[in-house]
Amino acid sequence: MQPTKSIRPFIGANNYEVSRQFYRDLGFEEVVLFPNMSLFQNETIGFYLQDAYVKDWIDNTMVFMEVEDVNFFYNQIAALNLPSKYPTVRLLPVKKHDWGSVCYLHDPSGILWHIGQFNK
Repeated sequence: MQPTKSIRPFIGANNYEVSRQFYRDLGFEEVVLFPNMSLFQNETIGFYLQDAYVKDWIDNTMVFMEVEDVNFFYNQIAALNLPSKYPTVRLLPVKKHDWGSVCYLHDPSGILWHIGQFNK
């Protein structure tokens, strides 16, 4: 198998413009690819956001994003106070598990992001 360079999931949006703003507010850089699809990226990861909504798909989409320091990341997100700007957004506190720690962020469409740090 050839070495891989990245993996970029495709996620949908109930309200594309609201979701685009949400991910920009989180600090991702947007690269508009088409009127109905953008690449959101930072220095290490990327994902495609589509102007597509299929309730069963969105309701069952989860993304795990590994970070170096989940507590630091959680505090950064909490400081943005995103639920005040996006009523359906929820940020749940960091939980410790035997494998590491994780917090959860629901985007405006309901996509569940697991933001975690593995034990070393």
